[in-house]
Amino acid sequence: MPKALQHQEKASCLSAALFGEDCEISRDQLYELLKFAALGKCHNASQPSWCRIYRQSHLAGVVVIVLPEMSQLHFYQFYLQFKHLRKVFRHRFTLTPSANFLASLYGEGANPKPQNTAQGLTSTISKSSDLQCDPIFQKYGGKKRGLTSYILTSEELNKYDYPIKGSTRWKGYVCTGCDKQRTDSSPLFGLDCEMCLTAKGNEVTYVSLVDARGQCLLNELVKPQSEVVNYRTSFSGITEEMLLPVKTSLSDIQTRLKKILPRDAVLVGHSLNNDLQALEMIHPSVIDTSLLFARTGSRRFKLKFLAKAVLGKEIQCEEMVGHDPAEDARTALELAQFFIEQGPAKVAELNLEMVLRAENLAEVSKKKDALQPQGCRVQQQSNEPPHLSKPCFLLSASFLECLKVTGQKPLLLGRQELDSSGLCQSNLSTSNKQILQKALEDVPLSTFSIIQFSLGPENLSSRLLAELCEKVGSKLTDMLTIYAGPFEENFCLKSVKKKFGKCGPIQSLTVVTETYQPYVCIQYEVLEAAQLAVESLNGAEVAGSCIKVQRPVTAAMLDCDVLIKELELDVENEGVIYVAGLKRSITEKDLQEEFSQLKDLEMLFLPKDLQSAKHRNCCFLKFQKSQSAVDALEVINGWTMKGGKLRSRNALASGHLWRWIWQMNHSNGKQRGNIFYKKMQQLPDCEQDLKKKVKKLDNHIQKLYRSLQNNTLCVVLFPGVNSTYGSQSGLGLMGIKGDRGRSAC
Repeated sequence: MPKALQHQEKASCLSAALFGEDCEISRDQLYELLKFAALGKCHNASQPSWCRIYRQSHLAGVVVIVLPEMSQLHFYQFYLQFKHLRKVFRHRFTLTPSANFLASLYGEGANPKPQNTAQGLTSTISKSSDLQCDPIFQKYGGKKRGLTSYILTSEELNKYDYPIKGSTRWKGYVCTGCDKQRTDSSPLFGLDCEMCLTAKGNEVTYVSLVDARGQCLLNELVKPQSEVVNYRTSFSGITEEMLLPVKTSLSDIQTRLKKILPRDAVLVGHSLNNDLQALEMIHPSVIDTSLLFARTGSRRFKLKFLAKAVLGKEIQCEEMVGHDPAEDARTALELAQFFIEQGPAKVAELNLEMVLRAENLAEVSKKKDALQPQGCRVQQQSNEPPHLSKPCFLLSASFLECLKVTGQKPLLLGRQELDSSGLCQSNLSTSNKQILQKALEDVPLSTFSIIQFSLGPENLSSRLLAELCEKVGSKLTDMLTIYAGPFEENFCLKSVKKKFGKCGPIQSLTVVTETYQPYVCIQYEVLEAAQLAVESLNGAEVAGSCIKVQRPVTAAMLDCDVLIKELELDVENEGVIYVAGLKRSITEKDLQEEFSQLKDLEMLFLPKDLQSAKHRNCCFLKFQKSQSAVDALEVINGWTMKGGKLRSRNALASGHLWRWIWQMNHSNGKQRGNIFYKKMQQLPDCEQDLKKKVKKLDNHIQKLYRSLQNNTLCVVLFPGVNSTYGSQSGLGLMGIKGDRGRSAC
């Protein structure tokens, strides 16, 4: 076998499904990674739940670089100065800030959780403190409740787009007539529909209704009223031939449902609002399993995942053509019954978020392995990571004590005392330069090292942090804002909004009247939308005028073009594109079907408003190969989907940065006002000094990184900040040196 091929087979590899909203990692999850990287399978340590290390036994070592009192805010304020970090580490995640990060990093006080097998996928039992942070526990508490506690309120029905009686929007919809008061003994019925796309929109073509025992009460094909544009066979299973002999109409189904359902019936379904809209029916009592199994923000678990993770059953199998509505209705019903019978605390213990990360990661790894040449694939038996069902390495002692048992003594270098237990080689230094020199000498001799570089307390005070936060927020707002004009005096603002809205979601739009001719100020919600507007509409004719489109001209924005270019070249955005112009009626299913023809498509992320849960008429597509993303850009630009013309460009903030920008952009203006100091003239001098120190810090990390052996796992941590001026999330960057060339200097 050629030496190059042998080396490739022995190289360790890191895979992490960190995309879109799934980018926040807790202290315990980080601990999982470090524990497995240092101890491995031979010491019964389990793979982390949120990422995978392949061929861990070939790791040359683990190096953790900690930058105390620094946060995600610092990384993006000094993004251009962190030249090495942003070009080397592809995998990034938002980190939950910790009060005593260094102590928690090497396991002091950590309590890794034992494994527990539920009915389906193996999950992890949370500690009581973690359990209380679970979205399900926070929403419902820990006590068991009757089914009426889980019925959507009228406010929730309105919020999640359910047809409501008395609303002009749902005029002409038929009520089920179920107007009797519900009790905890009211009967449950599972409902699911399959739809086709017609000239009218989504129309129902298949309806299934099951009772509490899972028996089918209704399972029938329906003839659409309008001409079918797309049968969506891959999802619905419906073909033209199937509908040819069908005579049953929508009104027939409505009549039958009204007869079947008792007056106190509670309907159960997964995103049931879509089914009721397609049925053109109104029902007042609904349990929606996509909302019942709560997640943070606007995210929802898919029915297929919940079926496997909670019930231990496979549905919507790949070998089947389309979904079986009776199976989906029965599954949603069983999920609701499980939730009611077990109670929210037991459901929260399943730790579904962690299970989903593991499943997504396994899927990404599977696709990655499929792309490798046959000779480079790793044999399953020898190198596959252990299955989730294997017992976790239980620890009652600290991480350092566990390393001592295996004969390892970690190296800890920094300006402050990191360990007083004698379990480490701990060395104090007075400067970052001394720390670097010591690290260059000692890190190659240690299998696990923690290196602490610091900018010094004088540069990381709460006051400076507050001013920095204000400055970053202000610059971010400027980067999301564009000015367009001039327009005629009586121009149509609606047509301007429609034109610029095709570039992405608009947060605000105001007319500037201080100028001789009116201009329009537009603030977008995503960076890509503002950049797309500048690139595609500058010099275009809008509302009868040939306009100029530009960003605000301020001192802070003079390097905006450089920053945009560097974000575009960032390794985290490699192979990712942004797509705008989506109609609000388009669903994630529609997008998956439409984009399935694109080569090497790995993931689709449809951003949703974290408050309303509605999508923001744009999405991100991640490809396995960079060239496939380039090819997709050419195909998608000008692509028409449901009457809307799509626009696309390279992504700028597709990973953890997207969520952070949304939060910064929607933060309370009063909060920023409270932390803003009038003595802002002091900041520029401090900032210039900070820029120099950050640049030198980046150089130190680069020198240390270059000295590492290939196959060394390197993790750089900005721990985050908790202060009287608020909390700032941390940031983690990680990679294995030599992994697919991602970490070449």
